[in-house]
Amino acid sequence: MATRKKAEPEKEQPKEAAGEDTLQKAAKAIGSALGTMAVKTGIAHPQTAPKKKIGKLVKKNKARLPRKEKKQAKKKLAKQAR
Repeated sequence: MATRKKAEPEKEQPKEAAGEDTLQKAAKAIGSALGTMAVKTGIAHPQTAPKKKIGKLVKKNKARLPRKEKKQAKKKLAKQAR
């Protein structure tokens, strides 16, 4: 069953405005009851907050040498160390 909301105490207003006010309150109550019933039956889905995107990992800009160039660099260092 739908939950009932407590009505706020009414202030004294002219009779014409009070009639419109009660119609608006009744319309809100009916709308909220229909909304809760629609969500419970699965006809409508409640509004959800937008999900945050998880970004892709950023690639590191590493300088990588091919095998042959690496070997040549190692040989040069070995010659200089002698």
